[in-house]
Amino acid sequence: MKELIQPGPAEALAGLIGVPMPDEELPLFWHWLYMLERPAQADLGPDGHPVRGGILAPPEPGRRRMWAGGRVRSVAPLRFGEVATRRAEILSTQDKQGRTGRLTFVTVGHQIFQRDRLVVDERQDIVYRDMVSFQAPRDTLDRPPEEGEWSIDISPTLLFRFSALTYNGHRIHYDRDYARDVEGYPGLVTHGPLQALAMAEAARAHAASPTMSEYRLVAPLFEDQGLVATDTFVRDLSGRQTARATLTYA
Repeated sequence: MKELIQPGPAEALAGLIGVPMPDEELPLFWHWLYMLERPAQADLGPDGHPVRGGILAPPEPGRRRMWAGGRVRSVAPLRFGEVATRRAEILSTQDKQGRTGRLTFVTVGHQIFQRDRLVVDERQDIVYRDMVSFQAPRDTLDRPPEEGEWSIDISPTLLFRFSALTYNGHRIHYDRDYARDVEGYPGLVTHGPLQALAMAEAARAHAASPTMSEYRLVAPLFEDQGLVATDTFVRDLSGRQTARATLTYA
């Protein structure tokens, strides 16, 4: 998949989350705005994800898809004004038995090239699980951002616009009735990729530009719980951590 890397999507993300627009090259994770799969509407399943024609079709119908974590490494700058090529492949598939039922872990590799040179090397970990109801924690949301922490005001509009920017059709991020009545969540779910990006941006806000992130989503984060980030974790407004990362710097 090829695309000319233009500033437009990056400008949209910068405006969405309130961060500076990068000058000549994309910060870590911003490649998620480019070289996107755009499946036909007829190829989408009830949850909004492709069920055929894509590299990551579900192992079987009726299972919940969740982003579990991954690793992104910037090998060289991904620059504006140049054509980039993305290659993707399934690296592994593993079935396990969890406390709530069957789990299928799928690891997908992505590599991005410019001028025939590898610039981004990525691994995404996706998990499929049986549908079960999820009870949100009833913690008191009384821990506002502290010094050194960065907050994003999570709203349905922001979740919808981030889905649009990344061409993510998963309905748990913008269709509250579906998220609640079908997948058993108490409300809209904040994207795992948004949390991973927030940790890298928390570092960039302090003039530190990470070149690699290994991150893990450890608990669901919902629309009414806020998002508070540092360069090592994301938490909600009660202090409960929902994502963790280890960043590496050049």
